Amino acid sequence: MINIMKKNYMQYVVIMLLLAFTSVACTSDLDQSPQDDDEFTAEDLFVNAEAYQQAIAGVYGNLSLTGVNGPTDSNLGDIDAGTSQYGRGIMNLQIFTTDEIVWTYINDEGGSLHDLQTSTWNSSNSILRGMYSRVMFSVALSNEFLRQSTDARLDERGITGDIRNQMPAYRAEARLLRAMAYYHMMDLFGKAAFYTENDPVGNLAGPEYDRTQLFNFLEEELLAIESDLVDARQNEYGRADKAVAWMILAKMYLNADVYLGAGQNRYNDSIEYLNRIINAGYTLAPTYKDLFRGDNNTNAARNEIIFPIVADGQFVQNFGPTTVMTNGAVGSIEQNGVNLGVSAGGWGGAIRLTPQFATKFDGTEFNNDQRNTIIKDGRTAEINDIINPAEGYILEKYTNVKTDGSQGSDLTFSDVDFPMFRLGDVYLMYAEATLRGGNNGDLGTALTYINDLRTRANSITIASNDLTLDFIIDERARELYWEGHRRQDLIRFGLFTGGAYNWALKGNSSNGISTPSHLNVFAIPDASRAANGNLSQNVGY
Repeated sequence: MINIMKKNYMQYVVIMLLLAFTSVACTSDLDQSPQDDDEFTAEDLFVNAEAYQQAIAGVYGNLSLTGVNGPTDSNLGDIDAGTSQYGRGIMNLQIFTTDEIVWTYINDEGGSLHDLQTSTWNSSNSILRGMYSRVMFSVALSNEFLRQSTDARLDERGITGDIRNQMPAYRAEARLLRAMAYYHMMDLFGKAAFYTENDPVGNLAGPEYDRTQLFNFLEEELLAIESDLVDARQNEYGRADKAVAWMILAKMYLNADVYLGAGQNRYNDSIEYLNRIINAGYTLAPTYKDLFRGDNNTNAARNEIIFPIVADGQFVQNFGPTTVMTNGAVGSIEQNGVNLGVSAGGWGGAIRLTPQFATKFDGTEFNNDQRNTIIKDGRTAEINDIINPAEGYILEKYTNVKTDGSQGSDLTFSDVDFPMFRLGDVYLMYAEATLRGGNNGDLGTALTYINDLRTRANSITIASNDLTLDFIIDERARELYWEGHRRQDLIRFGLFTGGAYNWALKGNSSNGISTPSHLNVFAIPDASRAANGNLSQNVGY
């Protein structure tokens, strides 16, 4: 799959766009207009077996790519092409709304990003629209691939041989990518317009599914496709396998109290699927920093990463999360871009840390911790002027430099793949689910997993009485910061809204204040509701 991306980039992009144009069932949620039927048909695209391979690559491509060259993404209603990228959306909503990041450019995307980091977003926020549209675009692409790859269609087109034999796996992967999209909709927005390949093609307003309906669909769907997915660790790099389905299920079960309501915990089920992943042969990368280098698709990180969003400075250029977090981590006074594999000045201190997050690494035990990449020299923890990039600590997590010290392929666009799911997270989830009462987990095993992570990081190991839920939420911050988990974690621990934990800019306050609970899900974008009358607004917006 990655070879298709790198060797046939332009054809890869064209396939993705043409697929979208054949599927107008979701256009009301994509804010785009259907194309004239005379311009293009599926038969023009699916002309041979190789086209199916390129088409499934196009479904994957929606995670990494935007639709056009230039500043905007015409597939999603001329939304900023960086804002609308799938991984960038995860970064914007799961990271920038938390204590992990302070963004210097308060007017970026019309102030929408600043609204996210100050808890003042609403239904007109363009970044919310970009993520909602991009995720629903993934649903549309998956559905169209499934429509065009039935046995009847394959017979009509004379598709035989190796590609025909691989089609059950391709179709299962398309269903898995659709499930991943609905998983993100459930987590971020709490509801979604629902479509499958069985819906007629046309301007159809899909029915609204709430969290319970989405949870039930996802559980049934992921279990149904498991047997057709390639075994864990046996697929091409960048393609999904059984372990990705297990990871989504484990995440759903760990967060079931949030998605289904208090008392609906599924910790035993979460541990069951975490054990499947652990027993599949994944191993921790010996060096923590290798997980975030420009060659993390080929170095030892590959054995830990369960599923990445692929980046490549030559062939998959976009302003996705790793490009943002390498260029953005360059300080205004340090000019440390060379360390990060980008131009020396980078983006001049666009990203800093809240003082509250920096305290997660306080104490001598973290002095030599590889995860502690915070730069404090010449800086103050407090940020009095958000647009002054000299205030606040910065850090160096993602680096577009390879393990051999060589430079990535481009000084702006990152080669670092974004690790959406990895084994380190699995270990932490196992410990948490066990602490929360999963009786098929073992606290001794959980302690071993945690100490494996800390030993890898060159930190101090802990004793059994140190293993508490309070420890877990902070250890997740130290191990997984800037990987798109923080908002979900804070919500699960009751710390995202309310006043139990405040950080700089929360509630639009310099020191942070209590916020209302309706912010635990994002607003449904105005444009999406205007296009689909079945969508209701979330309470509080």
